[in-house]
Amino acid sequence: FRLHESPEEEPHILLECDSGVLDAIQKHLKLYKIRRKVNIAPCLDLSLWAVVPGEQAGDIASSLAKCADQALILTPDPRTEVMGWRLITKKGANLSEIIPGSHIGNIQDYHRHRYKQGIPEGVKDLPPGVALPLESNLAYMNGISFTKGCYIGQELTARTHHMGVIRKRLLPVHFSAPLPKDSIPEGAEILTESGKSAGKFRAGGGELGIALLRLANINEPLCLNIAGDKVKLTASIPEWWPKPASK
Repeated sequence: FRLHESPEEEPHILLECDSGVLDAIQKHLKLYKIRRKVNIAPCLDLSLWAVVPGEQAGDIASSLAKCADQALILTPDPRTEVMGWRLITKKGANLSEIIPGSHIGNIQDYHRHRYKQGIPEGVKDLPPGVALPLESNLAYMNGISFTKGCYIGQELTARTHHMGVIRKRLLPVHFSAPLPKDSIPEGAEILTESGKSAGKFRAGGGELGIALLRLANINEPLCLNIAGDKVKLTASIPEWWPKPASK
C-alpha cells in the first residue's frame, strides 16, 4: 500500500502486508482515516524483494547508488539482521543490474530461510485474533512499542511484558522427515513423548517450520501427529534472540 495526499505524488508511507488480506487492510485503514486528506492505494506497479545475507552491505549500497533509478528503497529488514534487506523496485526491474552478482532464488528459498531463523510472517504464521504479540516474539523484532500509545491490546501487552510470564513462544522446528504438502491441519497439535500437549504447528515446508511451543517442553522429545503417523521434531532457540541479562 501507499499512503499519500494525492495519487500524483510519491507515497509518503509504504506498508507491506500479506496479499491474502489486501482488501481487509485497505478497508481497515480507510475506516480510521476519517476526514484526513490521505489516499490509500495498492502498489500494483512495485515489486518487493528480500535480499538475504550473503552480500556485504557496503557492496549493495554502492550497487544501489549506480542504479538509483531502478531501486526505490533498499533498507535493512527491521525485524532482525539475519533477514538481510528489503528492496522495492518498479515492476520489471533487472535485479542483476541493481545488485551485480546476486542470485535470484524462489519464494520457497525465502520461506526456508525464515523458518530456519524462526521468523513469522503473514496470516498463516500469525493468525489474526489468535496470535499474541509477545508469544510471537514481536517485541524481539521491533514490532511493539512500550513507550507510545494507543493501540488495541496495548494494556494487556504492556502488563504482560513488565509483570507477567511468557510461557509459550514461536520457535523454529526441524522435522525428522520432510512434511507432506498441504495435508497438515491448521494448528495441528505437537505432543511430548508422554502424549501431553506441548504446542501447535503453525507453518512449514520440507523439514523446517515454526511452531508455538511451551518453553517448558522444548528440550523434550516432541512429535507432530499427521494422520496417525508421528513425525519427530526438535525445537531450538534462535541465535538472533536477545540474550538474557546475567544476574
